[in-house]
Formats: sequence, structure tokens, C-alpha cells
Amino acid sequence: MSRTLIAYFSRKGNNYVSGDIVNLSKGNTEIVAERIQELIGGDLFEIETVKQYDQDYTRCTQEAQEELRTKARPELKTEVKNMKDYDVICIGFPNWWGTMPMAVFTFLESYDLSGKRICPFCTNEGSGMGHSEKDIKSLCPKSQLERGLALRGGSVNHARKEIESWVANLQQ
Repeated sequence: MSRTLIAYFSRKGNNYVSGDIVNLSKGNTEIVAERIQELIGGDLFEIETVKQYDQDYTRCTQEAQEELRTKARPELKTEVKNMKDYDVICIGFPNWWGTMPMAVFTFLESYDLSGKRICPFCTNEGSGMGHSEKDIKSLCPKSQLERGLALRGGSVNHARKEIESWVANLQQ
């Protein structure tokens, strides 16, 4: 595969998994990002916001819903210094309210991704990709958007075959 960046936004700690609120030591999307890196190499980049979301799951979802409603663009802690060097951007996120967290919108809007392949992957608890692919296409109209991978957050530790199959399709 060409020079690849695996950028992801993930939430550890208080999370909704398989109908229960549980405390995760590592976020589901981060686990998937690391598996993708194991399979294809590339560089990992965690998308982090300056202002942290509430640790409580319910309050965090309320913050996320308000950001979506107001089309907020949260400030990010760091940036990719050499984005021009990457040909492929694997972008990972949890599905928040039917799309990507607004921090991922900030990330995608921060760079000229023209001509790059964008390969989205998302974790969710039943809502799949939502309309995130449509949103990515709208944000990055001059990029080549690949079909996304949607995984149930509660099953990421057992999703190796699904990840391998998605990666194999990207490499064709």
C-alpha cells in the first residue's frame, strides 16, 4: 500500500457496549486502528481535542449532540505536520449521533486531501456508518472515498477477519 496515515478518534473510559455502560482501558476505535497498522503498516495519529469530553458517558453524548447541532469544530491538540507525504488516509471514529464526532470534521477540514484515498472505519453499537461516508465526501470532494468498515464496538476484539477482509479490498 502507498504511504498510509491511520488517523483515529477514540474514547476510552466510560462507554456504551452491548447495552451496558462499561469502563474501557482502551477505546474501541483505537483497537481497530492498531490492528489496521499491524496489517498494512503506516503511521498512527490520534485525533485529540484540546477540551476533553466529560468522563460520564451520558454527559459526553449530550456534549456530542450539542456539537453536532451547532456544527462545532473543536480545537485539536496536535496536527499532522507532513500530510502531503501521505497517499492514503485511513480515518477511524465512533459513530456519534449518526456521523463522525465533530473533532473528525475539524481534522478533515484542516488539510487539503485532494487526490488522496480516504478509507473510513467506524465503531458503533448498531448504527453502522450512519451518514459519515456522505459527510466525508462532502468535506473532501476531491478525494477518492473508499467503502467504509463498520464494526460493533463490543466485538472489536474478535473482528480480525472483518478487518483483514476490508484491508485486503483496499489493497486491490
